[in-house]
Amino acid sequence: MPTTRIAIFEDNERLRETLTYLLKMNDYEVVGDYGRCDEAATIVRVYQPDVVLMDIDMPGESGIQGVRFIKEARPDTAVIMYTVFEDDDKLFQCLCAGANGYLLKKTPPARLFDAIQEVLEGGAPMSPVIARKVLLSFQAPETGNNKYDLSAREIEVLQWLTKGYSIKSIASEMHLAFDTVRSHLKNIYRKLHVNCGKEAIAKAISERIV
Repeated sequence: MPTTRIAIFEDNERLRETLTYLLKMNDYEVVGDYGRCDEAATIVRVYQPDVVLMDIDMPGESGIQGVRFIKEARPDTAVIMYTVFEDDDKLFQCLCAGANGYLLKKTPPARLFDAIQEVLEGGAPMSPVIARKVLLSFQAPETGNNKYDLSAREIEVLQWLTKGYSIKSIASEMHLAFDTVRSHLKNIYRKLHVNCGKEAIAKAISERIV
């Protein structure tokens, strides 16, 4: 069985060295450890890690942007966020960017190793408090959630958007013209005070709009 290849993006040098040591001691191959993720796309293309451990708060580009770099460059690389942040906004931004898992740094090392195996098997490992936040986000929306004055049609478009559908696919599913859907999306972005689809998805999920 081939050795699992791992790359680490963590600006705390001491923690990065500790993680590298622990992973190597447990028969993982650490193909690189980095204090920034600005060049994450090039790194994953060159070293082709199976799993990336990604911090969020780093100098230069944030780990959230780092996930986007990695997923665009090499979608097969699984990304586990490894962070101190528990707030909903960063959590959902990471998941919308394509993160496969989300562990808090207080997670015991044994759980980290389990998470790596889990993500390799197609799972989505999360610390318990994070998993609870995700589950809550899928519960029935609270009454009065439409504080952004979205129309029923705009809510429907937003629901398709949160499922990962493109404008063309949404138009097909809703039997609408492409330009009509695009117009709805522009109105949605304006009402939600966001600039793009990913921000709309993050807000829709974190505030349980859909």
